Amino acid sequence: MRHIVGVDVGGTNVVVGTVTEDGHRALGLTKERTVVADGPDAVVAQIAQMVSQSMATARSSLGTSPLDVAGVGIGSPGPLDTRTGVVLLTPNLGWRDFPLRDRVRDAVGLPATLDNDANCAIFGEWWRGAARDANVVVGLTIGTGIGGGIVFDGKIFHGASDIAGEIGHMTIDSTGRRCRCGNYGCLEAYASGTAIAERAVEGVTAGASTTLDRYVNGELGAVTAQVVYDAARDGDEYALEVIHDTARFLGTGVANLINIFNPEIVVICGGVTAAGDRLFTPLRAEVARRAFRPAVERCRIVPGALAGTAGVYGAAAVFKVQTWGAA
Repeated sequence: MRHIVGVDVGGTNVVVGTVTEDGHRALGLTKERTVVADGPDAVVAQIAQMVSQSMATARSSLGTSPLDVAGVGIGSPGPLDTRTGVVLLTPNLGWRDFPLRDRVRDAVGLPATLDNDANCAIFGEWWRGAARDANVVVGLTIGTGIGGGIVFDGKIFHGASDIAGEIGHMTIDSTGRRCRCGNYGCLEAYASGTAIAERAVEGVTAGASTTLDRYVNGELGAVTAQVVYDAARDGDEYALEVIHDTARFLGTGVANLINIFNPEIVVICGGVTAAGDRLFTPLRAEVARRAFRPAVERCRIVPGALAGTAGVYGAAAVFKVQTWGAA
């Protein structure tokens, strides 16, 4: 059986795995902090070393069976040009007009493909995860920011210039919070992991009654979305209120997506899923209140099933599509 190495490049971590052609297994999974400060050449060298390490581990696990690797699929923050394999701009990595696909191809000596990291994560969930084999899928990846992906009939929808799926920059309040993109009222400015922490700290500073500060020894700058989830799990009423508000913001965005795309599944990936039903129950209720009933009745809103590996699986699936025509 052929294998494909999936590479998920992020501003914080690089994750690599050697995926079987049918997607049943990812062998030799490895994860490292991205060497962002050393520049793109160093990241390419890091990717090449991790690809080699992953293939060696996969080869060892197969015993006497040979390891046939067809190529490398790469997911990277963008915007980017999937045709030329160039990352046009990625603020978290500091790259501009960088030919990532070809540089990795040359470094590892294997064919390579490139797509947006959020597209890859949602495509991975369609291929082998929570949205498996659905015809119309919309997904959100929620971490430092909010990314997204749209899958129609087994293909990622890229739009006219590879920008489709920038769900985090949907405006949900035209005069609202300033987003890092420069706009006001983006979904990302309210419901990303970063925004969840910022909103929580704003409330504490304003005098909210909460135990959040105890989780960080009084260092409010250390509050993260995970800290908010932990406090909510422990019964902190203010943390629960922050999560409920997050569900309302996400529900507004998801309702817009459901009305526009009428998907079978909306899959939500990332650390926010750690909030569990405390998030998903009010989120689904907000969607039901805002979206058209026939669309809501046909759509499931689910957490991702491939925690930490959706981008690896999706990058491998993108390689299959770009090389052989189908995942």
